Amino acid sequence: MSLALTRRLPAGLRCLVPFVVVAVISAAACNPDADRNQDGGGTAPPAATSEPGGSPDSGASPGGSPDASPGTQLSGTLLVGAKYQDADEIATVRYDTFKDQYPEVDVQFTEADFDPQQFLTAVASGDAPDVVQMDRGIIGTYISQGALEPLDECISSAGIDMGQYREAAVAAVTYDGQIWGIPQFYDTRIVMINDSVLADVGLTPDDIDTSDWDRLAEVNEQMLARDGGQLTRLGFDPKLPDFLPMWAAANGASMLSEDGTESLLDDPKVAEALEFTAGLIKAHGSAADFTDLRANGPGSAFFGPENQFTEDSLGAMPMEQWYLNVMAGDTPDEEVSFRPFKDRQGNNLTMAGGSAWVIPSGSENMEAACEFARVVTLADTWYAASKARADTRASEGKPFTGTYTANTAADERIFGELVSEETAGRFHEGVQLAVETADSAITIPPTPAAEEFRRIWNDAVQRVINGEASAVDALAEADQEAQAAIDNAR
Repeated sequence: MSLALTRRLPAGLRCLVPFVVVAVISAAACNPDADRNQDGGGTAPPAATSEPGGSPDSGASPGGSPDASPGTQLSGTLLVGAKYQDADEIATVRYDTFKDQYPEVDVQFTEADFDPQQFLTAVASGDAPDVVQMDRGIIGTYISQGALEPLDECISSAGIDMGQYREAAVAAVTYDGQIWGIPQFYDTRIVMINDSVLADVGLTPDDIDTSDWDRLAEVNEQMLARDGGQLTRLGFDPKLPDFLPMWAAANGASMLSEDGTESLLDDPKVAEALEFTAGLIKAHGSAADFTDLRANGPGSAFFGPENQFTEDSLGAMPMEQWYLNVMAGDTPDEEVSFRPFKDRQGNNLTMAGGSAWVIPSGSENMEAACEFARVVTLADTWYAASKARADTRASEGKPFTGTYTANTAADERIFGELVSEETAGRFHEGVQLAVETADSAITIPPTPAAEEFRRIWNDAVQRVINGEASAVDALAEADQEAQAAIDNAR
């Protein structure tokens, strides 16, 4: 069954064109920092497009699987909002899989990272790519502005099995009873512990227990260090503001209703979680001291051979599991232990993030866009790409800790066949823990004011950390602002 091409530009976006153009000019002048996205994010609309070069050898082929076989004949140009020329093999092998299966489709890439304001301008002018990578955490903003196509018909026509994707990832792209994205990567959080710091203060990894907040506060003070009046080591970094939703969930609270329409920031349990985690930071003397050491102290580069663990400038922290690959490559001999993040009842808990493939309104080749999203997120396709990376790393004598996807079957095969203690070294324990806890994840539901909602609660967290307001007051004010933003965006 063919999908009807959607060429009609939403009326709401037609009237936005002049305002969005002004916003883009303003943004270029301010050059704001973009959110870091381990998946490479999406892309901005192209000033010019380019065709990819030669097809790299994937080292494996996803062929032979019934659900990986082309179901229909496709043609025309497919503009993909992603990089190819500078992309790694995890991207290029999957993209080449689609190109090999559909040689009549002229696949082109924008070769640019996703830019929110430029994306809206491109959709409004009818120049957006046919399919784009987008952070699942912001997808609600673009749904509410009419910039994305719902994918229910796409999913049905292409035979996409949504059951293959992790529940938290699907929840993050489901709004108002419809699905708006095909999940791609999947990042979660575990607790990473500096063994040498523990030895220095007489603790063990089992003392790092996020389910016992009173004990964690004590351990935080034991691990932090000062030289005279100067802070020289962080104890337990709660990773605020970004990880507040996970701390709130650990305390039995959600920051947003399941349908994404009601702000719950004024929940006393959210305030309790913020008060506690801000207290972990304030125990270091001041938020300024804490932030300065994290940003400018020894190991602050985060990437490279000198990090917070090698320089002993940190005791422990919850962190996304992709950092295992960074440390395995940069500091393979560093002694690090791992524990699950737990809620206050002692249950494993994590928070999921990552990207999804979305189809902009007015896609010129929606049928091919839908099939592209299906093919590049199949388990066999993921495995082929991961096998290529594993082989490359092995030939270079480098560690391989796996590729974390939103496809459960893909992860089972990747971590069952390609990742071992030999490939991951001393970080294998962390890899196993990340896989084991992947389905214990919470996610913030899509909301019509996704980016505004994030900014609002982030600002509230900063006010509390800086001692400008209590958690209760800051979140009560933020709740009103957030609810107004959500209501205005609906």
